[in-house]
Amino acid sequence: MSSDWVAFWDSPHSIYVNVRHRDVHYRLIARDIAALVPSREARVLDYGSGEALSADLVAAAAGKVFLCDAAPGVRSKLEARFGANAKISIVTPGDVALLPDGSLDLIVLHSVVQYLSAAETDALFALFRRLLKPEGLFVVSDVLAPRVPAAVDAWALVRFGAANGFLFAAFRGLVRSLLTDYRRLRSRLGLMRHSDAAMIEKLAAAGFAARRAPTNLGHNQARAAFWARPR
Repeated sequence: MSSDWVAFWDSPHSIYVNVRHRDVHYRLIARDIAALVPSREARVLDYGSGEALSADLVAAAAGKVFLCDAAPGVRSKLEARFGANAKISIVTPGDVALLPDGSLDLIVLHSVVQYLSAAETDALFALFRRLLKPEGLFVVSDVLAPRVPAAVDAWALVRFGAANGFLFAAFRGLVRSLLTDYRRLRSRLGLMRHSDAAMIEKLAAAGFAARRAPTNLGHNQARAAFWARPR
């Protein structure tokens, strides 16, 4: 991920319209990940985890959870929140690269590929192929499709706010987002988009057999998730 994006996620930002939005967002992601954990002994990697406020829900379903984020400030928050939980380890991308081959049962890459170049995505997929057990599952989710307008994401946020008690904050947040650093970065750097066929082909090139998942992780079902297993 470019240093500009890492710096953005490591700084105060207004991606979440209020504290409730942030909390229910992370709780929903954690519940979706926990539902994919194959056993109580499973070793799980959440790569690009963000603050992962409800990672303890994943840890309760697994044997070990690795939370990886490139932003040092984010990792500090994770350490403060989960440092006492023996089932959760906070790691850097460099730490992940040093994990043993075939040591992970589940890898989740949620809402990350849009910030990566094609070469960065290929390298990360190759790494995950090496780290995943032969029977393991790699989930890449929140993938943006080509030609889907930003209004679709906005409507998904409004519906999420209406269902979870922050509707008016969602509207205010959408107006505020027009002036944020995120919008400026998005305009300058762009976001990577992948069709279903392109993502499945990219995963196949890394050694996975992949298919589109029935649902995306999280609230935005206009975005896609893919399940991939080593071939």
